[in-house]
Amino acid sequence: MYIYKVGVVGAGMMGAQIAEVVSYAGLPVVLADINEALAKRGLESVRAIYQARVDKGKMTAEQLEEKMLLVTASAGLDGLNEVDLVIEAVSEDAKLKAQVFHELDQVCPRGTILASNTSALSISALGAATTRPDKVLGLHFFNPAYVMRLVEVVPGLATAAQTLDDAVGFTESIGKLPIVVKECAGFLVNRVLMAYVNEAVRALQEGAATRQAIDQEMVSFGMPVGPLALLDAVGLDISYEVARLLYRSYGPRMTPAPLLEAMLKAGRLGVKSGHGFYDYVGGEEGGRDQEMEHLLQAVRPNRDQGVTRWSRSRLLWAMTNEAVTALQEGVASAGDIDLAMVAGVGYPKDKEGPLHFADQLGIDQVLHELEDFAHTLGPRFWPAPMLRRMVDAGFTGRMAGRGFFTY
Repeated sequence: MYIYKVGVVGAGMMGAQIAEVVSYAGLPVVLADINEALAKRGLESVRAIYQARVDKGKMTAEQLEEKMLLVTASAGLDGLNEVDLVIEAVSEDAKLKAQVFHELDQVCPRGTILASNTSALSISALGAATTRPDKVLGLHFFNPAYVMRLVEVVPGLATAAQTLDDAVGFTESIGKLPIVVKECAGFLVNRVLMAYVNEAVRALQEGAATRQAIDQEMVSFGMPVGPLALLDAVGLDISYEVARLLYRSYGPRMTPAPLLEAMLKAGRLGVKSGHGFYDYVGGEEGGRDQEMEHLLQAVRPNRDQGVTRWSRSRLLWAMTNEAVTALQEGVASAGDIDLAMVAGVGYPKDKEGPLHFADQLGIDQVLHELEDFAHTLGPRFWPAPMLRRMVDAGFTGRMAGRGFFTY
């Protein structure tokens, strides 16, 4: 089925960005919210994205106006009665999203595909809120949607094969890179990324390294931004909720670092509150963030136990181990996992993704370091069973000619 017209529900930041992406590709889009004021505010957000293109000389003012003619605002969902695809982008609240899907099911034509931009919630549960679960799936865009190419396409238990094919075709038609991901908590990217950033918080909490040392080390590895600065940018409230959801699904290895909750209670939400792991309002006295130091002292383990060892491998192998676990579960192929981590979070292109990087260093070496971390830091580093099977079979990576990939 060709998508001729698209609806977006939720005219906030992500909804406006998705509407801009769709209209930029030449498709008409209806941007809906609960009232006219919010819908029109979303329309102005779309215009602002286009205006930034004009300011950079990437399009003309005339082209801006042509693109804006493709975007209309709707107060409520009634304006979505003629669309072929709806992308829901409301707040990350399961009950709210289910209610939206229930209402969309009543408003939209029977052939309309209903998609959610959720980053972690159950697609199958959203499908169950409708009478057309075969037409429901996830389309997870990454922020900012007008820059990031990756879109996770997530079928639910009842999603029809044709619906999945249509969604993949649509994603490609708007210039994005679709990766089909088996439904699971956090899908692929957020699940693997959270293992990485949560370990960074633990390293800071334990006194293994300073905030600056952790972030600078990962930037020197090739990440676009350090893990703690990334958490500040995303928002610690959002990150903590994702961490809790992953913990509920995957258990102790995904236990949120206590420091995350402590910072949340202290109102340090990151950039949006002016304070997170870093201070963004210039209030540090003599370069020292007194409140942050007090928080660290409160959650830091007993000094008699000694300070844990810092190594960027802690973060990298936490990420790789979760990627291997996802591979074992059939969440995505090895190639798609690496592509998603490069396109979705900026894993260094020269290292090609966590599984390629493991092949480069040697899977036997990765297994050895994970076993050492499991012994010294805890069972969250327990190696994925697939790693040991591969080492026992001689599939140790590039030097052996076989690993996660064939060389």
